[in-house]
Amino acid sequence: MHLRLRTSDWIHLLLLVVSLAGMSYVAYRIVGFLGIGVFGLIIGVLALTIEMERGGPVGHGQASSLYAQHMAAVERMSAAERAERRAEIEAAAVPLLVAKIVSAGLIIVGFGLFFIFELGA
Repeated sequence: MHLRLRTSDWIHLLLLVVSLAGMSYVAYRIVGFLGIGVFGLIIGVLALTIEMERGGPVGHGQASSLYAQHMAAVERMSAAERAERRAEIEAAAVPLLVAKIVSAGLIIVGFGLFFIFELGA
């Protein structure tokens, strides 16, 4: 996993920072520091769910036929299709890593400041 950032990546990163700052400000104004922590939890749950599902379907134990169907479809894929699927999974690794880091930061800042200022006072 290499972090080579092109100009478009820097623009997307800037848009990410601006949108996160805006959403965090709105969450802070509505709910306080707790809102920032919950916002981080939402991002984290979404990132972890996407990461878990990239290897195959994730579901209830009753839906074992879904996993069997997925494995049968993967076995029927040609080598080129399998390579394309692996490339898609690897391409999603960096954005998911960024989402998990952002989520951890928002959780630490939101709940940390909530405990310090709201519960400590």
